[in-house]
Amino acid sequence: MPAEPVAAPAPQPASAPAPVAVAPAKPATPPPAPEPQRAPEESRKRKSNDYYETKSQIFNSLVEAIDLSQLIRLGAEDARDEIRDVVNDIISLKNVVMSIAEQEDLLDDICNDVLGYGPLEPLLARDDIADIMVNGAHTVYIETQGKMQQTSISFRDNAQLMNICQRIVSQVGRRVDDSSPICDARLPDGSRVNVIAPPLAIDGPALTIRKFKKDKLTLDQLVRYGSITPDGATILQIIGRSRCNVLISGGTGSGKTTLLNCLTGYIETSERIITCEDSAELQLQQPHVVRLETRPPNLEGEGEITMRDLVKNCLRMRPERIIVGEVRGPEAFDLLQAMNTGHDGSMGTLHANSPREALSRLESMITMGGFSLPSRTLREMIVSSIDVVVQAARLRDGSRRITHVTEVVGMEGDVIITQDIFLYDMIGEDANGKIIGRHRSTGIGRPKFWERARYYGEEQRLAAALDASEMPEYVND
Repeated sequence: MPAEPVAAPAPQPASAPAPVAVAPAKPATPPPAPEPQRAPEESRKRKSNDYYETKSQIFNSLVEAIDLSQLIRLGAEDARDEIRDVVNDIISLKNVVMSIAEQEDLLDDICNDVLGYGPLEPLLARDDIADIMVNGAHTVYIETQGKMQQTSISFRDNAQLMNICQRIVSQVGRRVDDSSPICDARLPDGSRVNVIAPPLAIDGPALTIRKFKKDKLTLDQLVRYGSITPDGATILQIIGRSRCNVLISGGTGSGKTTLLNCLTGYIETSERIITCEDSAELQLQQPHVVRLETRPPNLEGEGEITMRDLVKNCLRMRPERIIVGEVRGPEAFDLLQAMNTGHDGSMGTLHANSPREALSRLESMITMGGFSLPSRTLREMIVSSIDVVVQAARLRDGSRRITHVTEVVGMEGDVIITQDIFLYDMIGEDANGKIIGRHRSTGIGRPKFWERARYYGEEQRLAAALDASEMPEYVND
């Protein structure tokens, strides 16, 4: 669950002037305080048409001067040095009048266009950004510290943006064009990418990148960020080690995938794990992991490999745990079948706003997949397959919290019975708009998975974590 990184001091509003100091003998106004350092994309103004015209001329001359395909084979630093030397020579020969700052911007832009992802490079280099959202060539938003903000980054035109999108998706053997305008892909660091191109995107290509932190978050870090308490983290560790079947539920951007990565960290290194994803983004640390990824149809509409195909096939691969990146369709039935036939400790995520809604959505996905099973039969299958639902949420102040750890107990009549083990209570907010709340155990003495925890030698730790029924400290960050 990506937690809020430590933020740099916020810039002072323009309407708040810096105080003026007066010396005792001779009145003097000191020089204005330096402005707080801003992120690179915020400090630049949007490029002018003249800049892009000059850049285009120099880029064309660069293409004529060197073989870019050979250049790309060099190391990144050597290639950048070569490009900078040639571009500097071209600027001198053409007598281009530019300031030193403009020339540095031009050199960086051309290097990024040739070797990277163009104007996106400075954003991709920042580790405090969770999402990058490009709405056409001249509108780029980011999410940082849980808040949306517009940047001054822009592309020359939609053609340049489309070229960048095609470069990204081609790296994983996919395409985006008029005949296939929607595409999911990933960057080399595992960041998730979605592209939707014209004619579906009316104002130009829409590119969305869900960035992954270079340093993988752990449950201990989530405790430090206030996403869960130490006792809550202990319960999650025991759930992971005890091979409970876990469903992680949450809204968009709530941190489901990050939480799934954290829970998989407590799987034994000797276990064989198979992951099934639309776009491979899980980052498991165990040595015995097989990663599977869906495939879209080709130009003739053939060759598609769906998530259900992957889940069905991985049952023949002797898995000990099956991890499904996101359950969103009829593969829910196959995942439940796997959980119910000896693959204990399997996990998956889905979009829902509460644990009970997650179970209802699971039932709906199976029904919409064409399975004509009675509702009671489906619910019995869910109860016998899912042990725990972990709910993640992104609160209105941008913070992310684990709000429920809920176990599936059984059925009464045709109704699935659940009980909350751990909850997050919102109490209010402080003067800065930050949510004030606390995590607490509900005081359940022995959850349903107690015997499973005892089998794995975890009953004492589980008892200690459950006994901390009230958490006196308030989370206020």
